[in-house]
Amino acid sequence: MSYILETRDLTYVYGAGTPFERTALDHVNIGIERGEILGVIGHTGSGKSTLIQHFNGLLKPTSGQVLLDGKPIWNEKGKCARETRFRVGLVFQYPEYQLFEETIAKDIAFGPRNMGLPEEETAARVQHAMAVVGLAPELAEKSPFALSGGQKRRVAIAGVLAMRPDVLVLDEPTAGLDPCGRDEILGYVREYHRQTGATVLLVMHSMEDVARVADRMLVMNHAQVMLTGTPREVFAHAAEITAAGLDVPEITKVFMELRRRGVPVDPSVYTVPQALDAIRALKGGKPC
Repeated sequence: MSYILETRDLTYVYGAGTPFERTALDHVNIGIERGEILGVIGHTGSGKSTLIQHFNGLLKPTSGQVLLDGKPIWNEKGKCARETRFRVGLVFQYPEYQLFEETIAKDIAFGPRNMGLPEEETAARVQHAMAVVGLAPELAEKSPFALSGGQKRRVAIAGVLAMRPDVLVLDEPTAGLDPCGRDEILGYVREYHRQTGATVLLVMHSMEDVARVADRMLVMNHAQVMLTGTPREVFAHAAEITAAGLDVPEITKVFMELRRRGVPVDPSVYTVPQALDAIRALKGGKPC
């Protein structure tokens, strides 16, 4: 299978050779399929943020390789290909703290201009990115610092979308937002994926949130890949996930308890519609 992104025995050590040495990634081997939405899950310190910073060359492996379209992103001279930064767009946690231009339009245009695009193309990309994240056109000349926290985050995300990366990586994009704000951000991500077919990586703590949008999930634990598969396949290991200190959706917990009490249900259920289907099946297809 041809992956858009791949790691081979990827290892990264912080503070190598010092008393503070810590292995953040330990021989990680993963393949990310073109056009999929991949949810990356793990507790703090599991290695998930370190992993994604390797995908566009922000971190250089201690050993192992990162491949983009089958080619290593680092050459023999220890340099990362410039195009990697444009093809793999990374939105950091709390990206609103990275805003710096005097207007929203200029902030969003920063990436496309660095790519050397003509002003006409840059302006078109700014307009499109603003529309994708729900920012009204009349806000273009407004200062980003005059916006609400949620709007600032949308501007920061739009700045990466305007580069139209082949791979969009978002590190905790819903951190600190209320349920309405979380739904909005995830909605923008789904819309961008629908419009472009880009590969999307969502790094999140909440399995419940990421399971709603991800085609596949990757669970990190102690610097290694613990589980990978569709949400249903991953939640089939709910007991192992909770034992590793991670949370699972509330409905999954209910079905785990039902199973523990002897009710013959599938504990991999992770949405309410799935739960209703499972209960109907128990009742022989009769209405609940």
